[in-house]
Amino acid sequence: MNTNTKLSQNNSNEDLKKLVVFFSHTGENYNVGYIEKGNTHIIADMIADATGADIFEIVPEKGYPKDDYNECIEIAKKELQSDARPAVKGDINIEDYDVVFIGYPNWWGNPPMCVYTFIEKHDWNGKTVILFITHEGSGMGGTDRKIASVCEGANTLTGKGLAVQGKVAQENQVSARKSVDSWLERLGFKN
Repeated sequence: MNTNTKLSQNNSNEDLKKLVVFFSHTGENYNVGYIEKGNTHIIADMIADATGADIFEIVPEKGYPKDDYNECIEIAKKELQSDARPAVKGDINIEDYDVVFIGYPNWWGNPPMCVYTFIEKHDWNGKTVILFITHEGSGMGGTDRKIASVCEGANTLTGKGLAVQGKVAQENQVSARKSVDSWLERLGFKN
């Protein structure tokens, strides 16, 4: 089920168990150079901090190259074209949570394929799923509808996700934090 409504203020946010799940790429990145902490990771930490959510990073078993951005995107593009589901390290029981924020970089109008690997392992019935992405100009790019289609049974807040430019996440974290805070406030999740 998809909805564009604000979550009910009748539900106390303290009573909702929240989780931030994200994939983020470090190393050589488009428009920001070599980074030690990924753009999406920065935003994920801000959301977890502002909401009191637990946090889980999706880490592919075979990581993407860090020193050559072109090599990284060639591998990612091949995964997308073949609809691959790369294995990921570890897991978390999302069934224990009411609200799951899912974050990723927008790569060609899709999340990285390891995000699908993670999502397809879980039962989303009754969960509220809220998306956030980082990008370098494409915004959500329709990724929210793609994720909503695989989070079967979830209340996915399609059209209500947060898109932050990676360069802003890296180089203007005060602005990024303001965007995160005002977004969470609009959704009724600002502590």
